[in-house]
Amino acid sequence: MVKLYTCSAVDDLADKYVAAGGMLTTIEEGCLGWGLTVMEAPGYKYAVVTEVALNEWSSAHKVRFYNELPKKYQQLIDQL
Repeated sequence: MVKLYTCSAVDDLADKYVAAGGMLTTIEEGCLGWGLTVMEAPGYKYAVVTEVALNEWSSAHKVRFYNELPKKYQQLIDQL
């Protein structure tokens, strides 16, 4: 089972990455939340946030952490 996070939980995570001197890259805009976003900061793992629609009125987010950013996300960032 995949753990899902609220928008406020992802907001808190983003605040930590920005406070550590990192940056956020939005690959795909979300409808109700964060969409597809990559977070990176020195000393932190890469965080890939994916918005998941629960129904027409709400969404949640999956967060995956990586030691190295997967090539598919790096290629999407390079295309921006």
